[in-house]
Amino acid sequence: MPSTLALSASPALAPDDRGPAMLQGTDVCFAYGPTTVLHGVSMAAGRGDLVGLLGPNGSGKTTLLKILAGMLRPRRGEVRLDGHPLDSLTRRDLARRRAVVPQETQLAFEYSALEMVLMGRHAHLGVFELEGARDLALAREALAATGTAHLESRPFSTLSGGEKQRVVIAGALAQSADLLLLDEPTSSLDLRYQIQTAALLARLNRERGVTIVLSTHDLNFAAGLCRTLVLLRDGRVLASGDTRTVLTRDSIAGLYDVDADVQFHSGANHVTVVPLGTRP
Repeated sequence: MPSTLALSASPALAPDDRGPAMLQGTDVCFAYGPTTVLHGVSMAAGRGDLVGLLGPNGSGKTTLLKILAGMLRPRRGEVRLDGHPLDSLTRRDLARRRAVVPQETQLAFEYSALEMVLMGRHAHLGVFELEGARDLALAREALAATGTAHLESRPFSTLSGGEKQRVVIAGALAQSADLLLLDEPTSSLDLRYQIQTAALLARLNRERGVTIVLSTHDLNFAAGLCRTLVLLRDGRVLASGDTRTVLTRDSIAGLYDVDADVQFHSGANHVTVVPLGTRP
């Protein structure tokens, strides 16, 4: 039986080919106690899209990502996955459809890299069912797809930041989900691993058609990777749309109170951002 993780040669979907939104958040509001952190946020990701959430600390990026993942319930508004409200899906069904890569992964026990990836198969197992040969094959294929096959027997705690991130992404791949949500995937990585992570996500999106939504503080990472952006400040959407249209000097000033030089870099083949200073 062919593996569902096998990387195909199918191209990424063009914007006009994606059809209705795969993931749709409408008028989402959320509060922690008396403090409202999201004020009527709406956003969408088409099938095969790669969406970046940008904004300063406290803008609501992580909270929105958790709501899109079904980990938090909005106080008002709703999130739909392929037209179905998240509330209508069982936790098991949702786990089969979407995978989440948190900013940090904390473990109560010591696991090997392979065991970490096998956890991604739990949504596909029955009650008291143990992983079988196919689950093991999928886990090893996911490790290979993320360039971490040589780490399968290593304790997860002994891996570098970049290796840990790739193993966690491998676990998401083993989950066989077609929607991947990532919170600050490069926040603790050095430049080499940032580049490798961006290349890995771009390849998974392009070759497997995985729909990706991620939050990040790195404007150049987002510019080089994401097709569309959602700019959040104080829990509200300032702008959203095509990356080259949305990521401008004026939008960065409105988002961060920072002056920046924004130019298309022909060598990098994407918009680049050079901060020049803060605004008073």
